[in-house]
Amino acid sequence: MNFKINKLKFYEALSISARAISSNSPVPILCGIMLEAKNDTLTLTSSDATLSIQTVLSNTMDENTGLSIIDEGTIVIDAKYLLDIVKKIDSSVVSIEILDGTLTHFGGEKAEFRINGYRPSDYPFIDFNEPSTRFELSYKDLNNMISSTIFAASVKETRPVLTGINMSSDKTAITCTATDSFRLARKILKTETEPFSITVPAKCLNEVRSIFCSQEKISISLSEKLIQFRTGSVILQSTLLEGNYPETNRLIPTVFNNTMKINRKSLISAIDRSSFIKTDNMTIIRMEINSADDILVSSKSQEIGEYNESLAAESYEGMPIDISFAGNYLSDALKALSTDNVMIRFTENMKPFVITNDSEDDSILQLVLPVRTYN
Repeated sequence: MNFKINKLKFYEALSISARAISSNSPVPILCGIMLEAKNDTLTLTSSDATLSIQTVLSNTMDENTGLSIIDEGTIVIDAKYLLDIVKKIDSSVVSIEILDGTLTHFGGEKAEFRINGYRPSDYPFIDFNEPSTRFELSYKDLNNMISSTIFAASVKETRPVLTGINMSSDKTAITCTATDSFRLARKILKTETEPFSITVPAKCLNEVRSIFCSQEKISISLSEKLIQFRTGSVILQSTLLEGNYPETNRLIPTVFNNTMKINRKSLISAIDRSSFIKTDNMTIIRMEINSADDILVSSKSQEIGEYNESLAAESYEGMPIDISFAGNYLSDALKALSTDNVMIRFTENMKPFVITNDSEDDSILQLVLPVRTYN
């Protein structure tokens, strides 16, 4: 293998590929990026065995790529060395050549490196063929769906299926749902697709948001085992989480006894002011609501102290209520909404409460479970 390429374009592609690399992979070769120069294209492949990325560079796709293939070939180079070399090399053009076996030469103007790589025959085969179920979403819609829900996914591996976002379609709309058993976030997007129900790892969706942020449209393909996101030159593919996602609709109350309309930012600020008061590394907020003009927000810790603040809502309907909850759970939910005022609907002191935008848009819903306190 022997080729030359524009340093900036190559580094951008390597940075995307590196997002699929796990620094503590038990399989050493998966710490590397496979480079394949063939048929006037350079293909970069990376994987952590769950998330895989393929990036294709060619002069046809981008005339600024400056790719010149002298000899075709394939090599796998450790990602951290590869990015560091390309970033620091003293030239706008990088030349890469396999010298002997896996010994690879990287050249600039005066600087040169010789790095031992891995044999490409040892790299696991990754099938990037497109699955049969396909649809297209704008980046704006996809990003909105992810941002509105991903924070509610579990970070604990005790129930792996809860570490992802469940995406399902009934032909007329895609529903995204995330829950860690203590809170729930749901976003519905009206669009026609084939029916499906899958659970996508949160890490995959975070990478989708980062990698495709400059794209207008993203092609999405899925099967029972994997999901694939495509643009012109990049394919991001992930295996799906196994197991039945819980039936979350039954968790959402349908009858409410109390409804409060309150300024979203003022409530976020009040929660933020109490964030340093923690019990067992968690800020527990107590909210006592007597009327729209009589709302007390407080937090208490025997070790640290206490916080109290009076708030006023735009409106309040219902009997007085005294409810406690994790402050960051409500704060995250509020940040996922978009209107100046939000609606918070309560059932009872120890029943889940629901937060929505103060508008006719019912596509997004946030739910938080209260916690029991003994104040």
